[in-house]
Amino acid sequence: MGFVGILIVFATVFGGYIAGHGKMGVIIEAAGLEMVIIGGAAFGAYVIANPMKIVKMGIKLSIKAMTSKGPQKSDYVELLQMLFQLFQVFRKEGPQGIEKHIEEPEKSDIFKAYPSFMHNHHAVDFLCDTMKVTLSSELSPYDVDDLLDADIKGIHAEEHLAQHAVAAVAGGFPGLGIVAAVLGIVKTMGVLTAGTEVIGEYVAHALVGTMLGVFCAYGLIEPTATKMAADIEAEGRYLGCIKAALVALQRGAPPIVCVEYARRSIMPEERPTFNEVDKATKEIKKAA
Repeated sequence: MGFVGILIVFATVFGGYIAGHGKMGVIIEAAGLEMVIIGGAAFGAYVIANPMKIVKMGIKLSIKAMTSKGPQKSDYVELLQMLFQLFQVFRKEGPQGIEKHIEEPEKSDIFKAYPSFMHNHHAVDFLCDTMKVTLSSELSPYDVDDLLDADIKGIHAEEHLAQHAVAAVAGGFPGLGIVAAVLGIVKTMGVLTAGTEVIGEYVAHALVGTMLGVFCAYGLIEPTATKMAADIEAEGRYLGCIKAALVALQRGAPPIVCVEYARRSIMPEERPTFNEVDKATKEIKKAA
């Protein structure tokens, strides 16, 4: 939906400008050079302020924010179905039965059947590493709860740093737009004897710089940083769903109860109904 939002921003801002008899040629002519000044300075400041891994992560998460919708209801149905199938194997075959799945998840027939889970490398490591620890050590449900909370916090620490870095870039764009405008006025000072038409053209170019700085900050980059924060929260809720099932398993709950704990942890808008999960788990029982 990110690209749809961008199209709406451009259509309303510049559509309104054109509808008011504004000339796009003036903006297009000046935009290239002004964006080199504003965008280049903003990226340079972004590189100065952040370690390279945060720079790369910020770019990666920005692209994801434009293309990803976050976990949907269908993804949660897949997740709950996968957890039920895995826990069923654990209950029937014991630790030896699931060892091959959690040791090499990329080769697991169970995991490969659920692509939305397999594509989330955080979730795969989160589930498999936790089950390895609980099978090799005697941990109480409270220990597992604390362990998974710490894991979720650690996973998202760097992502939050990247999100704040992109938000800081948005905060700097209007100021850099003013820098570009001042440079444009300085250029205008050199053509004061060239006539009002030339002076007007130079001033218009300078004002385009200011406009682009504000437009990019509040129309593009700040919304992207906000979407990044929403994606991080959504990812945390997905891991929280797995956590609820794992803690219930550690308490000795049967697979269907573990899945119900996980289902109840999902936000209502994304939560599958009881009947939808019941249907999904019955399909697993029939296939077994």
